Amino acid sequence: MKPYHDRRKFIKTTAAAVAGFGITGTSFANSFNLIGNGAGKQNRISGTRVGIIGLDTSHSIAFTKALNNPAAGSEFGGYKVVAAYPYGSRDIESSFKRIPGYTDDVKKLGVEITGSIDELLNKADVILLETNDGRLHLEQALLVFKAGKPVFIDKPVAASLSDTIAIYDAAKRYKVPVFSASSLRYMETVQAVTKGKIGKVLGADTYSPATLEKNHPDLFWYGIHGVETLFTVMGMG
Repeated sequence: MKPYHDRRKFIKTTAAAVAGFGITGTSFANSFNLIGNGAGKQNRISGTRVGIIGLDTSHSIAFTKALNNPAAGSEFGGYKVVAAYPYGSRDIESSFKRIPGYTDDVKKLGVEITGSIDELLNKADVILLETNDGRLHLEQALLVFKAGKPVFIDKPVAASLSDTIAIYDAAKRYKVPVFSASSLRYMETVQAVTKGKIGKVLGADTYSPATLEKNHPDLFWYGIHGVETLFTVMGMG
């Protein structure tokens, strides 16, 4: 029974890591600095105002609490969440019902709530696209790209392969940096593998929480955590 219990313990640990992101302040700041420098001088970041699209996920609260914590000092490179647009899924109940409470939570952290994405884009230098519903990501990301703002798209990057391809094609067309990832790629054990600290890896089995959602096919909703862990340690193949 020990392997089963080890697996259950791992899933609990990774679920906690996902909730807490497992990303250091340095990696957060470096991520925006890197994507801001990757698309040419015209798209370099000139400020540290963070805008959030989507208050239907706990990730929005976690990011805001971390970035806006006075005790963080310079840990996050000066980035602060200054504005947020709440929507967000309007028909996935587990997400939609969170919006009023999470809106109140971020307001208490000093974040201005905007009435539209366009209004948000005028108040922010970089964007965290946190909308839990991947079906909305292409539409929302296009507005961000047209405004020339570097953007992190939280999981799922989209709700279909065609939308995913369209997002990255549009980012290239508008010359706007975009980034998406599971935080599990930053786990110490995963990084140890990628840095060769345990020797050459010939094969790997990965697993993670992977709940399903009826509006998202296959593993789109939550499967990124196990899939990205596999690709991180094994490469693209």
